[in-house]
Amino acid sequence: MNYIGSKFKLSHFLQTSIESTLQKASAKPLKDSIFCDIFTGTAAVGRLFKTQVKQIISNDREYYSFILAQNYIGNHQKLTRVNELLHILNDTTQTPPKKGKIYTHYALGSGSGRQYFSDENAQKIDAVRSKIAQWKKEKLIEDKEYYFLLASLLESADKVANTASVYGAFLKHLKKSALKGFILNPAEFECNENEHLVFNEDANTLIAKIKGDILYLDPPYNAREYGANYHLLNTIALYDDFIPKGKTGLREYAKSPWCRKAKVADELENLIKNARFEWIFLSYNDEGLLSLEQIQAIFEKYGKYSFATQKHQRFKADSKRIQKQDCTLEYLHILRKW
Repeated sequence: MNYIGSKFKLSHFLQTSIESTLQKASAKPLKDSIFCDIFTGTAAVGRLFKTQVKQIISNDREYYSFILAQNYIGNHQKLTRVNELLHILNDTTQTPPKKGKIYTHYALGSGSGRQYFSDENAQKIDAVRSKIAQWKKEKLIEDKEYYFLLASLLESADKVANTASVYGAFLKHLKKSALKGFILNPAEFECNENEHLVFNEDANTLIAKIKGDILYLDPPYNAREYGANYHLLNTIALYDDFIPKGKTGLREYAKSPWCRKAKVADELENLIKNARFEWIFLSYNDEGLLSLEQIQAIFEKYGKYSFATQKHQRFKADSKRIQKQDCTLEYLHILRKW
């Protein structure tokens, strides 16, 4: 998934930095540790450590992220019927195209004026989403299968979306990938023996309810709201009744204090202060709302501070902006709490 702030390309840097920090400090071994990824996004970092630690606690307040995490983190044992279920959903004789909510609001043929998907793909997405909802209502699938199928739908729909990168706007003409026929591909997850926890809460609310060994933070860096940029993924995941607003068909979303310069420092400090974790690692780049000096000042109030850095390719939607460099400097801020 082409995702703002994705840590997929930084996975080696993050993994080696975290592991070396813990080893140098003779900290508790990873295999005995509880690791919390409290702004999980696409669950890339949680997936990185899932088979290495005792337990993952995964959280995100965006519902589409919660669905992805329920599959990639929460699911940890093999699902035996998935090929059969995927076949039924991909077979148009068993799951015929349907003019549902996605077609009505986000395809041009409905008269909506919006073209996030081709007419054909929108109807296939509606058909698959409706069938998954029906199966769940009739208890024909287990929760684990439900999350697997829904995560598969989110990622498969994203591959044929008619956008430049995010869902803040659609393209006037269908691009090459949006013209391809929708196919529901499996969102494969890693299996292990450990149970993991997945939440759909505000990070600063959840932090008071949990505790562990390692807390990884990857909050929004700037004013871009994930609820706006990925509103259509939330709509597919929720599949509820609402009235889309404006030309882009936005749904109502809660604005994040992490995206507001006047509030972000207090949010970070409250999270750090209330965290019952010995180790805290914060990903943040050198162009975020918080200055590096602000982050250091907050961290040093609560323990021993250090950092690691890595050059990182800018998200492609940003790299095209005038007077922007191709790379940013990614910081991993490190705190060992007193």
